[in-house]
Amino acid sequence: MALHLDSSWEHALLQRAYETYQATPAVSIQDDQLLETAYEACRQITAENSKSFYIASAMLPIAKRRAVRALYAFCRITDDIVDTPGDHREQNLAAWKHRALDGVFPKDDLVAVAWSHTRCHFDIPARFIAQLIDGVATDINHTQYNTFSELADYAYGVASTVGLMSMHIIGFDNPKATYYAIKLGVALQMTNILRDVGQDWSMARVYLPQDELDQFGITKTHFEQGIVDDAWRDFMRFQIERNRQLYHEASPGIAMLDKDGRLAIAAAATLYSAILEDIEAHDYDVFSRRAFVSQWGKLKRIPSLWWQVKKMG
Repeated sequence: MALHLDSSWEHALLQRAYETYQATPAVSIQDDQLLETAYEACRQITAENSKSFYIASAMLPIAKRRAVRALYAFCRITDDIVDTPGDHREQNLAAWKHRALDGVFPKDDLVAVAWSHTRCHFDIPARFIAQLIDGVATDINHTQYNTFSELADYAYGVASTVGLMSMHIIGFDNPKATYYAIKLGVALQMTNILRDVGQDWSMARVYLPQDELDQFGITKTHFEQGIVDDAWRDFMRFQIERNRQLYHEASPGIAMLDKDGRLAIAAAATLYSAILEDIEAHDYDVFSRRAFVSQWGKLKRIPSLWWQVKKMG
């Protein structure tokens, strides 16, 4: 299957996925009881913070399930460091980066313990870890993006890297899977951005491309007053259409993954993309409410997904 890179941002992100990064090898932890406790802590963090990810990860074999939940917990800690108000976020993030990459951590840092074991066991490239932490770090000072290309670069750092690390945990048989994992990460992050417009505005952040806001006549007043008018609806329709196209273009990558991980990734993509339907169902109001999919809304999608994945062979 030939790759068709449609734009400069896709070329740029694929190049980033192959950057080199030097880091010390991950620490191999032999204490089974400590590992059990550490992975359980990651399970709890995942269950409390992301129902969609928790459901999707439950479809993996136990070793891979524990590993992707350790990955989620690692990402959650990274996000929390940046989102916690204070003057020491950059220093705290630098310390966490050192811990995540070099395996220097106290044994009571359970997420770091589980993450070090996961990184070692599944041979996760250090560059993706560094890129994720550096990507999340941009939230400290960078609160607006001029173009979709700029936003896609941000999405690579905070989301595509997660997909690339997940790909190494699940396993894959085709190097082209890298491209599709990158695109799925951008799609997932764009869904987050569209869902969280109101919440991000309350934190003085606007992740929507400024040139597209201008194109549709969206002003600061829309955000300040939560205005949902025809201009806003047209803008959101455009964003959702592109978001769905990204999911569609990323979907061939699922068949390149190991069979025991395909359903989990298909579920993650489907459950997240369903948020777009909820946004539409509520007249594109992402100011006064946060779009979501109910537990039943998630579970009822699984049987058809299972059948779609089974047909991949």
